[in-house]
Amino acid sequence: MGAARTPRERWVEEGLAVLADGGPDAVRVEALAKRLGVTKGGFYGHFADRDALLAAMLDTWEREAADQVVDRVRQEPDGDPRALITLAGMLTFSGDRLRPIDLAVRDWARRDETVAARLRRVDNRRMELLREMIGTFCADPDEVEARSLIAFCVAIGHHFLAADHRGRTRTEVLARAGDLILDRPEEPPTSRGVRRNPVARKDLDG
Repeated sequence: MGAARTPRERWVEEGLAVLADGGPDAVRVEALAKRLGVTKGGFYGHFADRDALLAAMLDTWEREAADQVVDRVRQEPDGDPRALITLAGMLTFSGDRLRPIDLAVRDWARRDETVAARLRRVDNRRMELLREMIGTFCADPDEVEARSLIAFCVAIGHHFLAADHRGRTRTEVLARAGDLILDRPEEPPTSRGVRRNPVARKDLDG
């Protein structure tokens, strides 16, 4: 029997890992084959060309970053809107998988109109979810839009910020930002002046 063909999903997954590390120009068939320890011949059993792989990678990212996140939030029975916003943010921007891919796609979109259209579609779905959740405790449509924008910008943009916070940790500042955006009472400090459980409140952190 011949050797088993490398599954299509492994090519896609390896492509996403390379994208996160080095951008789209680093996603090359020869390089992926070397990383997988196989010959590049198997690639063409799954994909017509490199562009087909890139499209499959974007499909996977969109499915995981938008479809699955929205579905998971919708499945939460009687969920508190603030908790659902937290959940969506954690699923999307926490950990070492989706966040680096998301940032790489944003950089890619600056140079590719097709990718920019895909990113716009994903971001519009995310914003719509934020509007829906924030709209349950904020009646002013203009304020809903502003809070949704601020929440999204903080979730993405704080990864690029190198500023210090005058004796506060980034997690503490992000937790307080979440309090303000989500119209939530500030958690009382401990006797040492630190939040009791900042990790549990890192709505906008990743």
